[in-house]
Amino acid sequence: MPFFNYRARTTSLNLLVLACIYFVHSFAEPPRFEHLTKGDGSLSFLVIGDWGRRGFYNQTLVAYQMGKVAEKLNIDFVISTGDNFYDNGLEGVDDPTFEDSFTKIYTAKGLQKQWYSILGNHDYRGNVEAQLSPSISMIDARWLCRRSFLVNTEMADIFFVDTTPFVEKYFADDEHNYNWQGVLPRRKYIAETLEALESGLRDSSAKWKMVVGHHAIRSAGFHGETEELIQLLLPILKANNVDFYMNGHDHCLEHISSLDSPIQYLTSGGGSKAWRGDTKHEHYHDGMKFFYDGQGFMSVELTQAEAQIMFYNVYGDVLHRWKTSKEFHSAV
Repeated sequence: MPFFNYRARTTSLNLLVLACIYFVHSFAEPPRFEHLTKGDGSLSFLVIGDWGRRGFYNQTLVAYQMGKVAEKLNIDFVISTGDNFYDNGLEGVDDPTFEDSFTKIYTAKGLQKQWYSILGNHDYRGNVEAQLSPSISMIDARWLCRRSFLVNTEMADIFFVDTTPFVEKYFADDEHNYNWQGVLPRRKYIAETLEALESGLRDSSAKWKMVVGHHAIRSAGFHGETEELIQLLLPILKANNVDFYMNGHDHCLEHISSLDSPIQYLTSGGGSKAWRGDTKHEHYHDGMKFFYDGQGFMSVELTQAEAQIMFYNVYGDVLHRWKTSKEFHSAV
């Protein structure tokens, strides 16, 4: 497995890598969900993160603009990059925060589509199982949240990775309580997550390969890069020709192009609360295509031959547009 050859920079990461080698011998395949493309073979969706604040901090305004773009693009679904409910997740399936921060906010006709969601670090401070429960989908059928899973379309495979357990500092946090049920033993959980992802990417024949996680691999935002993901996850993405890595966590919008692979790093964490100047780096590197320290969201439009990414602010203005293409051979 190539990612084990990547040299760790800290003692703790070395130990984690060694533990992964020891534990990876079998894994349960993550849930797989099929989502059809449009009749013309195209696919479009929105990406939003770090949003659930009962409409405050411009969450409602962002949702309004999402609705307009969703209808214009006739989106197929919405992706949430985590930190779905602030500050401490949900208390249970009957927590009114779910409806107050989700159902009553994203009311536009264009947003009445499937939402594919992952967990963020704030979600882990609450009742994780509540967000994962089928019971909560009975309250709002749009909601689908799992730890790690795959959405398979006719042209794109989208792999969702539960990144919070990768981050060591959360396990030493004395200020907050995290619900690690279903994660421990941590090293085995991470090893199996990585092995399942690598296997899925290796077997994928999709035209476009995307990975979604809550935490950033590359970012100029306040939280910045996630060392554990650079060491353990990034080599797998590079080895398997992943096109996009999409995340939240940093409350900003940004696009960074990899300098040594085709990967585009896309941060969409502007769903509600954001701060001007929320950055650690005045200048990042040559791969920085776009950075905005404010609220907003992202859209993705795909065909077999082309992908287009757009970022929008709270007024619906297009702040950044980027397009790429691939050679397309139609079936005979």
